[in-house]
Amino acid sequence: MAIAMHGLINRALQRFTSDTYGTAFWGRVVESAGLGLTHFEPMMTYKPEITQQLIDALARGLKRPRATVLEDVGIYLVSHSGSDAVRRLLRFCGASYEEFLFSLDELPDRARLAVADLDLPQLDLRQTGPDRFTLTCLSPHPGFGHVLVGILQAMADDYGALVTLAHHDGVAGRERIDIALVVASYAAGRQFDLGARTG
Repeated sequence: MAIAMHGLINRALQRFTSDTYGTAFWGRVVESAGLGLTHFEPMMTYKPEITQQLIDALARGLKRPRATVLEDVGIYLVSHSGSDAVRRLLRFCGASYEEFLFSLDELPDRARLAVADLDLPQLDLRQTGPDRFTLTCLSPHPGFGHVLVGILQAMADDYGALVTLAHHDGVAGRERIDIALVVASYAAGRQFDLGARTG
């Protein structure tokens, strides 16, 4: 049985496309996807095929590989000015990039505290050597590992760390990302206060 896709995912694709390439381009993408709709409600659920059609149409429209487009989506989710909530959720995972990595397996539960019915892929981080890690992503939705690569890169920039990332496709929805933390404090990271409160 296919797992329904949370509307937040499709809405993120809509925002990424409109903010980066313009609303007219987004209109052409959904027309190419043949969906018959141009707007996604964040709290609704949609068939997973709709999301895959959107990604395929977006890649066609940009004339770029799906993997590259999905990595750009991941970067957008952290770095865009309208994505502060996502960035804060991720930054609360740790005061350094390494602490952030070690907290990734808790991320699905943290996300559900914010959105109860949002099911993120299962994540498993293993340290394979000094400053080297392997992150396994188990997801029924193809390509999430590439979004995760973009998130990991954007978070490294956010912390001021220099990393190298290598994505490997697997079987049965299992994707692996090899992470090398080259320099933990390569540059000044973006300002963030773990004790800050919103209200």
